[in-house]
Formats: sequence, C-alpha cells, structure tokens
Amino acid sequence: MDFGRLLTAIVTPFDEKGELSLDRTTELLEYLIDQGSDGVVVAGTTGESPTLTQEEKLILFEHVVKVSKGRLKVIVGTGSNNTRQSVEFSKEAAKLGVDAIMAVAPYYNKPNQAGLYGHFKAIAEKVDVPVVIYNIPGRSKVNINAETIIKLSKIDNVVAVKEASGNLDQMARIISGTDDDFHVYSGDDGLTLPVLAIGGHGVISVSAHVAGPEMREMITAFFNGEVEKAAACHRAMLPLMRELFAAPSPAPAKALLNELGIPVGGVRLPMVELTGDERKSLMKSYADFKKASEVLAKSE
Repeated sequence: MDFGRLLTAIVTPFDEKGELSLDRTTELLEYLIDQGSDGVVVAGTTGESPTLTQEEKLILFEHVVKVSKGRLKVIVGTGSNNTRQSVEFSKEAAKLGVDAIMAVAPYYNKPNQAGLYGHFKAIAEKVDVPVVIYNIPGRSKVNINAETIIKLSKIDNVVAVKEASGNLDQMARIISGTDDDFHVYSGDDGLTLPVLAIGGHGVISVSAHVAGPEMREMITAFFNGEVEKAAACHRAMLPLMRELFAAPSPAPAKALLNELGIPVGGVRLPMVELTGDERKSLMKSYADFKKASEVLAKSE
C-alpha cells in the first residue's frame, strides 16, 4: 500500500467554543489538497488526540473520508496504551472507509519489546485495513526497536512505520530488514531529507500545513536526482520547522494557520495558546522562510 510521499498530520479544527468544527475541517482539507498533500493522518499527536473523545474521533474520521472522496489517503489514529481498547476502536474506525489505521507505541505503561510486538499484532489481526506503526519514544517513553518493527512487518497488513525516534541508524536497519513494499516515513520534519537519503519513502509532516508546496518540491527534487536543489529547499525550511516545535505542538501550527486565514481555532487544555513573543517569533520565521523560498525560485 502506497499512501504517497507527503502526508500531513492534521490539526483538529475547533470552533470558538473549543468544540469540533466539521466546517473548518472541510476547509482545511481542501486547502491541503491544493497545497499538494497526498494524504492526511487524523487524530494523531498533532490532532490533539488525547483531548478528543472516541465519539468525536469517529465523527471526524467519517467526515474526513467523506470530504476527501479519494483525493487524499486517510490514515486515522486509533492506538492507545490499552490493547483491548485499541483493538475495539480500530475495528470501529476501519468500518468508516479509512485507508489505514495508525497505532502509537503504548505510552506510560512502558512495555518491553515482546509486549510491543504483542500489542501491534493484536490490533493488526483484528482489522481488515492496513496498519501503520507510530514510533515516538519522546512521548511514549518506549522505543520500538528495529528488530521488533522488522518482525511486525511480516504481518500482511502492517505496511509502514512513522519513525519519530530521530535515530537514523535504527531507520536504516528497518529499511534494510523489511521488504520494498514496507515504507518508512519520517516522523520529524527536519529529518525528512536524511530519511529519504537512506531509503525512506516520505514524511508524515506538521510543516506541510504551511509549507506544503516547498516540501513537495524538496521531495520531488530528491527523487529526480537534483540533490543540491533538495538540500537547498531543506535548509530554507529548517528554521521554520524548528519554530513550529518551539512551543508544544500543535499550538504553533494552529496559530500560523489562523494567521494565514485558515481558521482552525485554538487548542484544548492542557495545551495553551502561544504568548505574544512566541507568536511574533513564529511570524518572523515564516516571513523569513517565504523570502528564502522566493530567492531559491529566482535562482533556478
């Protein structure tokens, strides 16, 4: 299963009262299609999944599938640190016509590698859609090691991993040890180009909310053999990528989208809005990024 090269881990749009806004979700999806996203990951970390109820998630999943109409691949976050709950929720989500489910490494209870394997195996065996593993030890406090991911890739419907460990050695071992149709996606925007260079397939990105065409250009340049151009694109985007994580995500991404006229509302506690200084720094970084992109375009 190929979900494409550029997937956006979308924010969850809220209205002025902090409630789920399907109208704003539609507007965001149409915008991302225009910006060049191949697909979206819904209700992941960037989507504030810990603060969404299961009912809200199912409503959101169904709406995204309906609006996308096959124009975007739709991957939905269904995992938790409760295996039974993850299995049942994944089964419910799979009925909605999604292209895949994404299950995060169990957080807080810190299972060992045998427990991690058993968790993902239990989910994969109970759903009839592709499964994407989400490895993010910075949040889950456990790392799914390369050997475990390679073993999981032998399960027919385990088709990809979003790798946010930051460990290029581990990612290289996964790529070397899995079949060509198992895809490794960078889970860190700033490592997208290095991950592609070692054989990764693409990125599940936060920055694509506001730099989609530029990220698409970088990826296309790399696969066309224009490595210097890809590297220049990477360097131009890197300061903005860092700024989007200077405050807890997704507060910066939501603030910037709102400033750009894509209304997505605020964040839910325990996330908080940016301070005035944080907002000012973010907007300066975005302006600098746009100037750098214009210079690059003129130099071609």
